Amino acid sequence: MGFSVGGYLEAIRHRDRVFDFLAPQASMNLDVSKGYILYLEDINVSFDGFKAINNLNLYIKEGELRCIIGPNGAGKTTMMDIITGKTRPDSGSAWFGQRLNLLEMDEPEIATAGIGRKFQKPTVFEEHTVFDNLDLAMAGNKNVMALLNARLNTAQKERIAEVMEMIGLADHRYQRAGSLSHGQKQWLEIGMLLMQNPKLLLVDEPVAGMTHQEMDRTAELLNSLAGRHSVVVVEHDMDFVRSIARNVTVLHQGSVLMEGTMDQVQSDPKVKEVYLGE
Repeated sequence: MGFSVGGYLEAIRHRDRVFDFLAPQASMNLDVSKGYILYLEDINVSFDGFKAINNLNLYIKEGELRCIIGPNGAGKTTMMDIITGKTRPDSGSAWFGQRLNLLEMDEPEIATAGIGRKFQKPTVFEEHTVFDNLDLAMAGNKNVMALLNARLNTAQKERIAEVMEMIGLADHRYQRAGSLSHGQKQWLEIGMLLMQNPKLLLVDEPVAGMTHQEMDRTAELLNSLAGRHSVVVVEHDMDFVRSIARNVTVLHQGSVLMEGTMDQVQSDPKVKEVYLGE
């Protein structure tokens, strides 16, 4: 399931003590010389006769923050499943940069290549501290106890501290993850993704169930990641989308209905009809 928390320990199999955790294994092969990090072209997927994805074409630039919106059943989840290798399309092509054919890679390979996915419901290791969650995400050995007992070097400790500051949990480093608020758990899971330094982050409905204050903090976090990472956010809350959106893609019936700025999208008659309810 891409870079879900449950897949971290399988995705990266070996801990390197010299900072290798800052560079996913296949990133050396990632060619973004054309300015784009993700290419989905003519993608089609059907489930029991239902066309979930219909000639989908989507292009994500390196370092951009893209918001994906659309009604239920528009194909947003299936699109992310294709990118992370969970679902194979019936036809079409999917490329990570110029060289990596996602359709020839399995889920752990895609995760290792530098694509991270955060699901809507946070899945952190609740019995462990914030610090330990980030440590486990950085490591690749599947023996959890061995990882917890392993000694970190200075660079790794500094990386964990950096990410804790970034996600706003530096003051909670020794707090058990299960006692965090819903929003804090969401930030921790984003931090766990960042410990693998993915080139592309797929974030599914990050503010569902959050307070307004937590939503504002999440917007700041995602905005801070753009440029250093490419970020694709699927979200229904239009106020939140407006707070982070540079470019918005509207999906409808498995294909792109429109792309543009938030103002362009909200004023488009077709979008109003099929999604905004006007």
